[in-house]
Amino acid sequence: MRGLKIGTVLGIPVRLNWTFLIVLPLFAYLIGSQVGMIAEVMNQALGAGIDPAALAGGLTPWALGLAAALGLFLGVLLHEFGHSIVAMRYGYEIESITLWLLGGLASFTEFPEDWKHEFWIAIAGPVVSVGVGVVCYVVFAVAPVGSDAVLFVFSYLALLNVVLAGFNMLPAFPMDGGRVLRALLARNQPHAQATQRAAAVGKAFAFIMGLIGLLNFQLLLIVLAFFIYMAASGEAQQTTLKAAFADVTVGDVMTRQEDLHTVTADTSVAELMDRMFEERHTGYPVLQGGELVGMVTLADAQSVREVERDAYRVADVMATNVVAVGPETDAMTALQTMQEHGVGRLPVVDRQERLVGLLSRSDLMTAFNIIQTGGTPSLITGRRQTEDGPGVF
Repeated sequence: MRGLKIGTVLGIPVRLNWTFLIVLPLFAYLIGSQVGMIAEVMNQALGAGIDPAALAGGLTPWALGLAAALGLFLGVLLHEFGHSIVAMRYGYEIESITLWLLGGLASFTEFPEDWKHEFWIAIAGPVVSVGVGVVCYVVFAVAPVGSDAVLFVFSYLALLNVVLAGFNMLPAFPMDGGRVLRALLARNQPHAQATQRAAAVGKAFAFIMGLIGLLNFQLLLIVLAFFIYMAASGEAQQTTLKAAFADVTVGDVMTRQEDLHTVTADTSVAELMDRMFEERHTGYPVLQGGELVGMVTLADAQSVREVERDAYRVADVMATNVVAVGPETDAMTALQTMQEHGVGRLPVVDRQERLVGLLSRSDLMTAFNIIQTGGTPSLITGRRQTEDGPGVF
């Protein structure tokens, strides 16, 4: 998740997503517009002794709303640092912590598969939230009678941080409670299977949340339900892929050099289009003197007007900043490389930078389908791919 970097704490970049700039003033407004009602709730729940009338004048409600909203997101930030610090102690790298529409998000370079690691990393966030709530309650408890603004802000934050800790512990994967559930399931079953089961529970909770949101016209709850459903589905798919491609290398599933279709840099774009139609390929490695010099795709060829395609060469339209992988690269890493660079195929080169094959999404999709039905990647090694159509990846 992209965002504006505002600093680095403990070596972790802290970012603000643009949605945070919307939700912060929205929360400040909602709290400020309900100061009187919230004060009454605090009086009933915590015996706060707040005088609602003392908070109602001038800009006071809006200042209190902003202070409470900032305090809330500070608590969310500390919650994410709770996850991150425990993760770093186990040796995991944290890419960043981002504040956004639905709170905070700590981005890991890889998710833990050791159930003990995931359990303690997941539970650390809610524990920190409870700790923040306790600290806020202590400040509230020692605040002098009559300091209504202080009593309001810290009683509100004390209660809300504890409530948020409890909400986060719902077993709605990939929320904290869902990750705890997966960790417990993974004690006695494969990680991928535990993920699938935790994701199914998470999607069920997302459906219930969405239904409650629709019935009560709670837009934020609907958005949260959608996020949980999509995140649960995405992580379950990613984990399934990772399990399927364990110990599978690019060399196992690529189209090998002897079966590979290539073009030269001086091939005309018109001839390239004819070959694409005849061979039903949408991308080719480009060779010059036997060396890989680029990749050309259907989109590259279509960038030239039809009447000019005889005059243009492949060298004029091909991509030269080619991302390549080695045959020893594991298949999952290659798939992630495709996703990161937005490409559908990767040339495969050996240690001498010689082209030895091509890996496409179709190669990976075929390998995945075979592995899922109990086969091995060797069944499709050397198989000639006739098209690079879209797949589940």
